[in-house]
Amino acid sequence: MDEKTTQQDTELDAVDALHGALDQGNHDLARDIISTLHPSEIADVIERIPGRDRDDVWKLIDTELEGEVLSHMQDAVRTEFLEHLRPDEVVDATKGLDPDDVADILQDMPEDVADTVLRFMDDQNRERLSSVLTYPEDTAGGLMNIDIVSVRADVSLDTVARYLRLLGEIPTKTDNLMVVDRDNHYLGVLALTELLVRAPETSVGDWMEEESYLSVHTPTTEVAKLFEQRDLLSAAVVDNENRLLGRITIDDVVDVIQEEAEHVVRSMAGLSDDDMFSPVIASTKRRAVWLGINLLTALLAAWVIGRFEDTIQELVALAVLMPVVAGMGGIAGSQTLTIAIRGIALGQIVKTNIKPLILKELAVGILNGILWSCVVGGIVIAWFGNLYLGLIIGVSMIINLVIAALAGATIPMVLKRYGIDPAIAGGVILTTVTDVVGFMTFLGLATIFLIN
Repeated sequence: MDEKTTQQDTELDAVDALHGALDQGNHDLARDIISTLHPSEIADVIERIPGRDRDDVWKLIDTELEGEVLSHMQDAVRTEFLEHLRPDEVVDATKGLDPDDVADILQDMPEDVADTVLRFMDDQNRERLSSVLTYPEDTAGGLMNIDIVSVRADVSLDTVARYLRLLGEIPTKTDNLMVVDRDNHYLGVLALTELLVRAPETSVGDWMEEESYLSVHTPTTEVAKLFEQRDLLSAAVVDNENRLLGRITIDDVVDVIQEEAEHVVRSMAGLSDDDMFSPVIASTKRRAVWLGINLLTALLAAWVIGRFEDTIQELVALAVLMPVVAGMGGIAGSQTLTIAIRGIALGQIVKTNIKPLILKELAVGILNGILWSCVVGGIVIAWFGNLYLGLIIGVSMIINLVIAALAGATIPMVLKRYGIDPAIAGGVILTTVTDVVGFMTFLGLATIFLIN
């Protein structure tokens, strides 16, 4: 059993135990259960229980842990709690948190309330937070932590070591010291290990490395990609003039990757609920939009079928076989759609490889169309004893699988170009294409060759 499975089992046991303690009104037991959990685990537990129990659990959390618990919550759940906290309570809860974590919390609050919270803070924390809040949440600037230790390239390692001892502590997850010039321009990094293994009289410049850095405006998806490609633990963030502003650490990047993965999964189902226990009316409204869009596409497919009503009445086998053609096209298109959406999300699709990708998917569609048209055609001939019906469904499947491959590859790119999330709208459009083409091709060919 791996560590992740063990942690999930522990959290599920904690949820069950908490439910039992709360149902029995045993708050002492509930407090003891919570005290054994890490703040991130407490946040996960809160997300897994209905809203009516969340307030009870929140009251049992040690006040010193409230800020950390808030920082680990999903945005929707965190917003729910923030609505019930006074500005001074938010200030007290977020004391000791990294500025980037506090910025995430404030960005979930109405602007006027966030401004009130900032006014409750001391000048130093207000200034530090304002520098992070200046940048959008989905950029390196919004993700960065401004708690950094910077040193000059011309000083000795012994001087740096004495400086660190004078500080008494360094920011958490510090693996490198940032090297800058007199004007705070970023030059590179000095690994902490160099202070231990190199001669004290040598200079920082002798051992520093020109490590990767990020522009403050870099999208978080690009940040995650760079960390993955170069196996980074941290990276410097600079402005347009190469002045050092902060750093991003791997724990922040993991959060970005997880949020992006959750977003894709929800979007492909037409969902936007971050909180599985969000209010019924709110969830109903959000989901109703996509149910309505799906209804319109279903009515369009039904209209196409209705145009061939006479044909279906004359040959009932067509009604039996219609879902086969549309279904095979839908599956084939979804496979290509998933590949395209993944390629866009990972930045693998660029202008120079769009044409080869489309040609490759068309080739796959043609080969699969030929293969499965032979299989299905043979089954239909044996089932209904009608050679022409078997040939027609075979041809229809080839056409639909080719169109499905083309649509699956191009729809995400077109949506992305017009600023529409392919994960949300791609599946709906693809289903419409494969259903309409499948029904129209199959019923149209049957009308021409079997009825007339």
